[in-house]
Amino acid sequence: MFSLRFVPVCVALAAVPPLGAQPAFQQRELPRGQIVDLGRPTEKGDEVPIFDYNQYFPGTWNFEWRVPESPLGQGGTLTGTETFTGGEGNFFTSRVEVEGPTGPFTIDSVIVYQPENRSFARWDRDSRGFEMLHAGPIGGDLGGVYTIHYETAPFIYADQEVRLRYRTRLVSPVNYKIEARISVDGGPFLNFGSGWFQRDIPEATGR
Repeated sequence: MFSLRFVPVCVALAAVPPLGAQPAFQQRELPRGQIVDLGRPTEKGDEVPIFDYNQYFPGTWNFEWRVPESPLGQGGTLTGTETFTGGEGNFFTSRVEVEGPTGPFTIDSVIVYQPENRSFARWDRDSRGFEMLHAGPIGGDLGGVYTIHYETAPFIYADQEVRLRYRTRLVSPVNYKIEARISVDGGPFLNFGSGWFQRDIPEATGR
């Protein structure tokens, strides 16, 4: 608990910054994304810009995702970070560090983005003992919102065949949401929860 102390007036006044002095911390400047400004109302035929990977993904993202029980593990809340890094050409990487109901695990990924085809592919190596290949198209709108529609190839884990479908909705360069569905042993695709991701943006400093 803090205690109150009296200090001489001259010392207190000396501690007050002069008028017009810049604060040590400034408000964070958030990325704007690919919002189109045509100088007029948008029309149906206006072209949506090709998605710019480097405006949205690079950096560290914090997430929370509540999942049901499945062959991939117990149900519960997953929390952690995903860090996207640059690469060469159309190739990128990411690393996911997760804390889940059964303990921590990691996912290392190679991501391929082909802007000319408006498509993504992603290879995940999960420390729990399986690998996944995802692929799908990306679409967007003039408000700067983009959506990737991923589907995985079937893979075997815990003696069961698993497939995933999920939609990554990039609301802005600082927020996105993943909505997932899972199929086990050829069954119907069922809800596999939603993950919310928020980019970690450091406070800007000034002098």
